[in-house]
Amino acid sequence: MQIAEVIGRVVSTIKHPSMDGWRLLIAQPLGIRGQDDGDPIIVIDELGSGRGDKVIITSDGKHVQVMVKVENSPVRFATLGIVDK
Repeated sequence: MQIAEVIGRVVSTIKHPSMDGWRLLIAQPLGIRGQDDGDPIIVIDELGSGRGDKVIITSDGKHVQVMVKVENSPVRFATLGIVDK
């Protein structure tokens, strides 16, 4: 798990079927001091996160497979929670 900041959203007309119905967000992973930690990533979101929100993300493939209910989904990252302000 890692903290990230939502910096945008993704709109896609063609995507893997396991992504249908999911909100896709662009999240910037953050380091321990709040600095950028690597490149932005695409995450699926079911929490209603928006631009500027700090979120907890996971790269646990098994958890994401359970979320999307597809064993061979290419989705790797998902939001787990929104950090209180």
